[in-house]
Amino acid sequence: MNKIRVVVLIFLGILSFSACEKDDICTDADTPSLVIRFYDVADTTEFKDVDNLIVRGLLPEGEQDTIDNTALDSIVLPLRVDSNTTSFTLSRQTSIDDINVDTLTFNYITKEIYQSRACGYIVNYEQLEPNIVPSDSLWIQEIRVVDSTIQNTASAHVKILH
Repeated sequence: MNKIRVVVLIFLGILSFSACEKDDICTDADTPSLVIRFYDVADTTEFKDVDNLIVRGLLPEGEQDTIDNTALDSIVLPLRVDSNTTSFTLSRQTSIDDINVDTLTFNYITKEIYQSRACGYIVNYEQLEPNIVPSDSLWIQEIRVVDSTIQNTASAHVKILH
C-alpha cells in the first residue's frame, strides 16, 4: 500500500510540474528613438555643441518639455507611435534678448513588429523626412538624414548643421 502512495505522489508531482511554463520576461525589446547629432556648418565632420538648448515636443494638447537648457552635441527624441508625424521646437538662447526658435517636423511611416508574448509589439519608423519652419533668425542651417529607417538608437539618424 505504501508503494502505491509513493507512486501516486510521484505521479502527481510530475503532473503538476509539467504544467508549468517558462517565465516570459521582456529584456531587449523597446521602440527606438530618433538620434540627432549637431555638427559645425563650416566643418561638417566636427561635432558642435548647442549652448542653452531647449527642446519642446509639440502635442495637440499643448507643448511638453523634452530637454531643458543644456549644452549638447546630440539628443535622443521619442517619436509618436500613434501618428505619422512628430513636431519639436528647438531653441537656443545666445543672450538674454536673443532666442532663436526653429520648429522641426518629422514625417515617417510606422511599422509595428511583434517581438514576443512578454514584450508585445514595438514600432520601427521608416522613410523619415524632416521639415523645418525657421524663425526670424535661422540657427539651423541644414538638416541631413543619415538613416531614414529607425530600428535602434545605436547611431545617429539625423545631422543638424548650425
